[in-house]
Amino acid sequence: MIHEDKAKYSDILENSITYLKNRGFENIKADIDGYETPKSYSKAGSKITITPDIVADKEGRKHYFDISLKSEKPNLLKSKWLFLNALSTLKSSRFKLITTRGHYAFTQEMLNATNLTNKTLIKI
Repeated sequence: MIHEDKAKYSDILENSITYLKNRGFENIKADIDGYETPKSYSKAGSKITITPDIVADKEGRKHYFDISLKSEKPNLLKSKWLFLNALSTLKSSRFKLITTRGHYAFTQEMLNATNLTNKTLIKI
């Protein structure tokens, strides 16, 4: 989810955190009040900052999660996903997408456009 949509979809972010807690994820960091904010990454020579929506640990491995919702800026969302995918590969961690009803088709289109078709969606 891009930064502009955070306030609009904070309830979906909270539901996702609850879902992850129920699945055994620990040390959850989220870009929402009440949780520690995950590390942000800045693009050199630009004002663009990328912050994963949720970062959590399970069985000794770090997982990066991004909430996939329809967006006004799909190119920014694609860039964020590609960056988080590359980052997770470099750090031997996992990158997963969380989506909700009404956003499945949009998410699948975006995954096909970015050639991230091997990603499994967590549907809440």
